[in-house]
Amino acid sequence: MIKSMNRWARGVAVALALGAVAGGAAAQTPVPLDRVDPIYQPRPMVTIEHPEWSKNAVLYQLNTRQFTPEGTFAAAQEQLPRLKELGVDIIWLMPIHPIGEVNRKGTLGSPYSIKDYFAVNPEFGTMDDLKAFVDAAHSQDMKVILDWVANHTAWDNPLTQTHPQWYERDLDGDFRPTPWWDWSDIINLDYSNPDLRQYMTEALMFWVREADIDGYRADVAGFVPLDFWNTARAQLDAIKPVFMLAEWEMREV
Repeated sequence: MIKSMNRWARGVAVALALGAVAGGAAAQTPVPLDRVDPIYQPRPMVTIEHPEWSKNAVLYQLNTRQFTPEGTFAAAQEQLPRLKELGVDIIWLMPIHPIGEVNRKGTLGSPYSIKDYFAVNPEFGTMDDLKAFVDAAHSQDMKVILDWVANHTAWDNPLTQTHPQWYERDLDGDFRPTPWWDWSDIINLDYSNPDLRQYMTEALMFWVREADIDGYRADVAGFVPLDFWNTARAQLDAIKPVFMLAEWEMREV
């Protein structure tokens, strides 16, 4: 008898619970679709419009140092007709800036260890040589983008002296390389500094204005805050429409 009463009590409890759920669901009448407020509509995290010339384009990554025996912009310029014949639409130049010497990897160093964001690596030529390369590419209906390293600099970048507060620090207060790879030749920047963001954006704008660069390939783009890229993109587009290519796997970057 006691067991029967327990079964009856459990049955009543389940019935009441189901009734409460059903009643609650019935009370929450769905809003008709034609009355849903637009603020609830799904929308992308970032809304941008790529230049028409970048759509379905063929990109060619060009390492100036290894592309020709001379390893210069002038020598690479002579090869532009061949690239055009291959069907190239956009030439992506690997970093063109002077390479750091402190903690350098090997004898030549990595081009991703940037010593000066506003200068050309003298091994490749001069600013005029770069401009001539870009002009020649444009005359053959090709665009040129630069590989941009915003996440970190070389140890001997002058910013370490003029703006040491722009860098991340380790627990001992020293400059900190990226910890999860063997990137011992670089140190990380700290994008919590608004003045760093302005400096880096102005550097990006410099090459578009001075060398007529058509955009950038952003190295390890996801290590730099997305809102920085959004602001920089707007500033660049105010000069001319640019193509921005991110090295990252997450779709929101």
